[in-house]
Amino acid sequence: MNRIEHIALMANYNQWMNRKLYDAANTLSDAQLSMDRQAFFGSILGTLNHLALGDTVWLKRFARHPAGYTALAPLEAIAAPLDLRQLAFADIRELATYRAWLDQLIIDWAHAVREPDLDQRLHYSNMRGVAADKPFFGLLVHFFNHQTHHRGQATTLLSQVGLDVGTTDLLALID
Repeated sequence: MNRIEHIALMANYNQWMNRKLYDAANTLSDAQLSMDRQAFFGSILGTLNHLALGDTVWLKRFARHPAGYTALAPLEAIAAPLDLRQLAFADIRELATYRAWLDQLIIDWAHAVREPDLDQRLHYSNMRGVAADKPFFGLLVHFFNHQTHHRGQATTLLSQVGLDVGTTDLLALID
């Protein structure tokens, strides 16, 4: 598997896992979703919001790549979050709609990435305004790893309320 195939696999894994998480989360009441569970982002809803906001921030950065990914153009209409802890979506249904849209955007964009793009550096500023200049492929690895990390937290929170999202291993998607 080459790097481009790996990116496409990770985009598909992202969508597959998010569907599983949201299917489980949608069985809970708003109160259960919002309950502070002493997790890093407080609640199940807070954790899912963080994932969506983090993805939005990174994709907006990726949209500035010299390759000019037109698949990411719809993000221009979305304001960048000011804080990755904010509850941008207080309703799981609104968040699920945004998540599904974002996941399809990620897949469309992943299919637009080309091998030479991966070796370029991306210039961006973090949320505190600190400038950075990093290899694009490394940032993509971080992007997908960040998703997996916080989905692991979300699956733990869901299991604490008795919900099992089932298989979560990437291995399930590898031929």
